[in-house]
Amino acid sequence: MNKKQIFIWLGALVVGVVLGLLHIGVIDTVMNYVATIYTRLFRLLAVPTIVLAVITTLASLGGGKELGKIFRTSLTYTLLTTFTAAALGLGLYLLIKPGNIPASAIAAEKSANVPMADASYADQVMSVIPDNMVRPLLEGNVLALLLICFAVGIAISRMPESRPKEIIVNGLAGIQEILFTLIRWLIAVLPIGIVAFAAQLIAEAGAGVMADSLGKYVAVIISGNLLQMFVVLPIFLLVAGLNPIKTFSGMMPAVLMAFFTKSSAATLPVTMENAEQRLGVERKVSRFVLPLCTTINMNGCAAFILCTSLFVMQNNGMELSWTTMILWLFISVISAVGNAGVPMGCYFLTLSLMSGIGANIGIMGIILPIYTIIDMVETSENVWSDSCVCAITNKKLQQ
Repeated sequence: MNKKQIFIWLGALVVGVVLGLLHIGVIDTVMNYVATIYTRLFRLLAVPTIVLAVITTLASLGGGKELGKIFRTSLTYTLLTTFTAAALGLGLYLLIKPGNIPASAIAAEKSANVPMADASYADQVMSVIPDNMVRPLLEGNVLALLLICFAVGIAISRMPESRPKEIIVNGLAGIQEILFTLIRWLIAVLPIGIVAFAAQLIAEAGAGVMADSLGKYVAVIISGNLLQMFVVLPIFLLVAGLNPIKTFSGMMPAVLMAFFTKSSAATLPVTMENAEQRLGVERKVSRFVLPLCTTINMNGCAAFILCTSLFVMQNNGMELSWTTMILWLFISVISAVGNAGVPMGCYFLTLSLMSGIGANIGIMGIILPIYTIIDMVETSENVWSDSCVCAITNKKLQQ
């Protein structure tokens, strides 16, 4: 059934590509509408999945040594993979050496409608601290929700064994199973969504034309993501004693889902199911590590922030000394880990950082039309990295 499902998904992908190449207005509109519906449905289930996964896992693990080992291992590999992704991006940037975009193009774009972040990066970090139990859930503020979930989950684990505690734990577990049933239903009709996602991508890709310098910039971002996915992360798996091919095969549906939805949070239910059902990861590991990694393990985001910041600064005539580049390497890693999880979060984070140093952000408007494609590859990398960290943590826990 798994092979059959993959063939059906690939067939849907081909159909979507063909429909996108036709460039028929009515079809493009319908495909965009269907793709939006699927994305909204997965995001609908993503937030409660994160909440219940973290609370139920912590409620069963408590604050003991096992939880500490899971947390330390996942955090260590999150930082290692994120730092490696950013360093790889820096190396490719120095190797490929994107040129400057003509000043006239930047000046024209500066007067255009360049979307601005709703708040500064400092405000985004402040928004992580919740002041209301309900607002983070309504706004989908994942980091704030994680803080609340950590507190609630550990509080439940510290409750004395009693009938009320049993009712709470069983009730949360029951709701969680309802969510996974809904997710399985949604996956069953996913080929329709894949057709729409593929058609939408081809239509958008055909609408943009990249200049030579912009093409090299995109080459840095995309090649960095692909090298991280298919070379660096498999090395991490091999060192941990895991088979990269088997691991990737098991997580392929989640990686494909991330590519089409452009949201690791929306893909989380599928990622968790694949890890448990196809890789045999323990539930207490997958339902703690994956929600955590979905929020803080942003390999693609770190590389994007660093390379885009360097590209913008270079086009603003700023000197890119080794000190500057190393400094921004650490800034990009910290920024990616602290990403507030807003839509187009990496883009807005970079925009805020460049505004903060007084750079001309008109160039960000030039990057925007091609960001959709970049975002798809980055999200796939992020979910694959989350899967690797989860698999490695599960392996370490068994040793």
